[in-house]
Amino acid sequence: MDKNTIFGFVLIALIVLGFYQLNKPNEAEQAKIKRYNDSIALVEQSKAEMARKLPNGAVSKDSVAAKDTSKATSTDAYGDFGASAKGEQKFFTLENNLVKLTFSNKGGRVYSAQLKKYSKRDSLDKTLPLILFNDQESNMGFTLVTNNNRVLNSSNLYFEQISGIIKDAKGNQTLLLRLKTSGAAYMDFAYTLPADNYMLSFGIKANGMNAVMPAGTNSLDMQWNVRVRQQERGRKFEDRYSSIEFKYVADDIEKLSESKNDEKKVTNKVKWVAFKDQFFSSILIADDALNSTSLKSTLENENSGYLKSYSAEVTVPFDPTGKTPTTFRWFFGPNQFKVLAAYDKGVSADSELKLNKLIPLGWGIFGWINQYVIIEMFNFFSKYFTNFGLIILLLTLVIKVVLFPLTYKSYVSSAKMRVLKPEIDEIHAKIPADKAAERQKATMDLYSKVGVSPLAGCVPSLLQMPLLFAMFSFFPAAIELRQQSFLWATDLSTYDSIMTLPFSIPFGFGNHVSLFCLLMTVTNIVYTKLNMANTTTADQPGGAMMKWMMYLMPLMFLFMFNSYASGLSYYYFIATLISIIQTYVIRATVDEKKILAQLHAKRNINSKKPAKKSGFMDRLEKMQREQQKAVTTKK
Repeated sequence: MDKNTIFGFVLIALIVLGFYQLNKPNEAEQAKIKRYNDSIALVEQSKAEMARKLPNGAVSKDSVAAKDTSKATSTDAYGDFGASAKGEQKFFTLENNLVKLTFSNKGGRVYSAQLKKYSKRDSLDKTLPLILFNDQESNMGFTLVTNNNRVLNSSNLYFEQISGIIKDAKGNQTLLLRLKTSGAAYMDFAYTLPADNYMLSFGIKANGMNAVMPAGTNSLDMQWNVRVRQQERGRKFEDRYSSIEFKYVADDIEKLSESKNDEKKVTNKVKWVAFKDQFFSSILIADDALNSTSLKSTLENENSGYLKSYSAEVTVPFDPTGKTPTTFRWFFGPNQFKVLAAYDKGVSADSELKLNKLIPLGWGIFGWINQYVIIEMFNFFSKYFTNFGLIILLLTLVIKVVLFPLTYKSYVSSAKMRVLKPEIDEIHAKIPADKAAERQKATMDLYSKVGVSPLAGCVPSLLQMPLLFAMFSFFPAAIELRQQSFLWATDLSTYDSIMTLPFSIPFGFGNHVSLFCLLMTVTNIVYTKLNMANTTTADQPGGAMMKWMMYLMPLMFLFMFNSYASGLSYYYFIATLISIIQTYVIRATVDEKKILAQLHAKRNINSKKPAKKSGFMDRLEKMQREQQKAVTTKK
């Protein structure tokens, strides 16, 4: 290496060292960077605490100890919020006849929520209070950025109670918690719980925070996490009806997957976010809107005692000057149609929350039947009777009476087909089976002459199908049936187990035996046998296969409904039993000889009229001519 090369390297090193010395941060700038890094560490620690959940829902002892003893983050890292960095945790309660809400001064948030009119049962059938969540299962906080580069989270700061709990003449209770700074600026969290209401008002109002926060601050980032408890015995269906649902300001309602881990980032404005299980919900409702919403749902282990872990990160409007408060509402309550629908009464269509859409009543016509027919009848009977087994029986009787004309018409149509069977057998005897088109034409000619339609018996049954599907959606979603006992069923909202098996049967059957499901299956088999005796399908092509399929359906229902709500199995059992009784009553009152005479009389009348061919008959005859022509050509 020559002298010039060595001189070049030395010169480069001197230039680099000189540039570093000229641009090296001074002591004040280094302190500023340290404070910023410390505040970022605090935020990351807060997020980790909010997300950290052990399998049993407890907080790690090691992490608690670390939180209490760690000196890694000095008070200086909190900057203007240093006055609120330390404190003693205190609790406050707002309570009415429906809910009991406990608040913590640490984070100024709802610590736990209890629904007073509901309870849960443990594995020993002991009645316990129904708690939606407690401190170890939830967290809520706001990211706070100061103008000297501190980034904090309100969940780590201590609030002060102002003026005690205020109660007005209407019974509304207000709790005011204040987050102080080292100066005159502060933030107030105000919670108001009305009397006899599940809805909690929540407002954030600043005072002089524009002197603490960076210029141009007009929003806050909010984090909300909840670990949803398993409240019911039938985890399978509780899990199926649990999800995060949200409503756009523009009225569309969407949800995350119930059956798998899911997450979604929403750029449009959102009106509310619901953390929902089968019968209860925690809902954050913005009076204005939630922006830049990120949602995440994670499945929990089946033996954990929890269904899912929910998290939401949203951006909310915020005025640091305090001229415009940020307002929300929290709903902690049941997924009951009349309760949720009541929040839309007296408001315009544009202002409707549509919280009742959280209840899965079915889509389209099925939902309409449930909303405008089934629920109305259910609420009507509930005014006069407290036994829900009796209410379901009355509901079933009303439905069967209303549908009786269709049932009667279907039976009479089957009777007409049955009395014509001897004449159809004669057609089959005259025309060999290899001339299927000719057979079909002769059969249809007979039906046309006597004025009988093979589809007439199917139409009434099809008209009843929407109601059957509507009831299929209604019963698992009806909180009114929850923990309501009837006969041997202790809870009509879940399965009625009369026997627990030492093993689990696949295809949805489970490890128990439901008696109402067994009764439903037996009555369905009896009803199927009764219907098969009233039809002629066994003598038609494919009739034998159809017959066995009809008997197979009740057995499929046995596996399908064994873990369903016992109220649904009970309804189908009663409905089928009434159908069997109606069939025997109709059979005793319908004179088949008289029907046959009427058909013959109608045939005589029609034979004197010019024959009119339907489009179907024209197509059938055309197919027959083409078939015969093809046979002749081959010969």
